[in-house]
Amino acid sequence: MPFEIRQMRDGDADDVAALSLRAWAPVFDSLRDAMGDRLFDHIYHGDWRTYQEADVRRACNAYHTLVAERDGEVVGFTAIDISDGRQEGEIYMLAVDPSAQGLGLGTQLTTAAVGVIRDAGFAIALVGTGGDPGHAAARATYRKAGFTPVPSEHLFLLLDGDDG
Repeated sequence: MPFEIRQMRDGDADDVAALSLRAWAPVFDSLRDAMGDRLFDHIYHGDWRTYQEADVRRACNAYHTLVAERDGEVVGFTAIDISDGRQEGEIYMLAVDPSAQGLGLGTQLTTAAVGVIRDAGFAIALVGTGGDPGHAAARATYRKAGFTPVPSEHLFLLLDGDDG
């Protein structure tokens, strides 16, 4: 079944939010394992789903958003930051519903996002993703699309006075 990639429409937000939570559940499990419960709960206020749904909805309102549809059902999306004043366009978010994973849709969405960035006049496309096991498929998708990984680290220290 082929996918249609199109501009996000007003009625797509609930579907996009729901599929992103299904898609990212294993990713957030991996992040919890990497960070530990205390730091994870502090960052995501004890409920990563509420935190992430709000960020997905914000991104879809703020950025150029494409959705992938199969048989009338939204099964993927990407939010692309092509704001004025940036030096590069950024694939801010990308998710594929578990029912459509492994079929090349992530690559199709990445290619479409790169096209949006190129058409906006940028010479560089940027995407960030986690280095944890839950993001392995994302890293593979972006490398397959031609992105060059640049090593980086994010280091966290929870400053709540509790040594435990």
